[in-house]
Amino acid sequence: MKKILLALILGLGMEPLPAAERTVLTDTNRVLLTLRGDQRVIEANGIPDHAPGQFPNRGNPNRIAPQNYSFRVPAKPQAAAQPTDANRGWFGVALNGVPFEAGTAEFWSRDWKYEAIGGSINLGLDEHRAHVQPTGAYHYHGLPNGLIASLGGDGKKMLQIGWAADGFPIYTSHAPTDANDLKSALKKMRSSYQLKKGARPGAPNGPGGKFDGAFTADYEFVKGSGDLDECNGRFGVTPEFPQGTYYYCLTVEFPFAPRYWRGTPDASFMKRGPGPGDPGGPGGKGKDGKKKGPPGQKKGPPGK
Repeated sequence: MKKILLALILGLGMEPLPAAERTVLTDTNRVLLTLRGDQRVIEANGIPDHAPGQFPNRGNPNRIAPQNYSFRVPAKPQAAAQPTDANRGWFGVALNGVPFEAGTAEFWSRDWKYEAIGGSINLGLDEHRAHVQPTGAYHYHGLPNGLIASLGGDGKKMLQIGWAADGFPIYTSHAPTDANDLKSALKKMRSSYQLKKGARPGAPNGPGGKFDGAFTADYEFVKGSGDLDECNGRFGVTPEFPQGTYYYCLTVEFPFAPRYWRGTPDASFMKRGPGPGDPGGPGGKGKDGKKKGPPGQKKGPPGK
């Protein structure tokens, strides 16, 4: 049984933030990746290997605390017939043991979920597009700048940064122009999601206003308009999989982190507790300030 121990020390190679703008962690990053038969097992405490932003902060009242993660992903993943909505749990886990999540628990109503990045409410994300849940779980909502820097950057190479819950690898937005040729020039992958035209319905059916990206439902998938599919991924060769694989990309524009799994997610990524979503900010509250139930799950990607 091959074991790979990743000893990633807090702040390694990173210039620390000023004391007033950083969180002082009492625990260092710990993550162990083990290949056990047909599974990859990632055991981690969820503490980042880079200096996080300040928590608590004005948009996020929570403090980072060590977790006890034990994620399992198939070593030989298979694409499923239909995508699976990733709103039910962590989308995946970064190589440093910090989980990825795309959605939030804050919403105007069940069908109008606020976006964590570029939305109209402050959820307290730091410079790594991360914040903290009430459990103390630090997690990423998009491209994790600190992790990317600690891995040497992605400007000149395709960079794997994690594993999705279905076992497929996660990369940054830089990938070969030709999906089947690693020697082709790198380009920044573009998602195929676009803002809808016009305005949202007004109350009681919607929050009103222009489709501006404040809500997940402001976007729709337009096949072929970008480089990636509805799961924000594609099939191709990668440095780790020279024979080819399906892989996800985190992008600088919506959906930032994928909202759907191409394969079948492992149950170890499903969240325990009162329901799906990310109570990283105020925690599942609608526009009226009252706590709402979990958002309804869509059967397919927005616009399909």
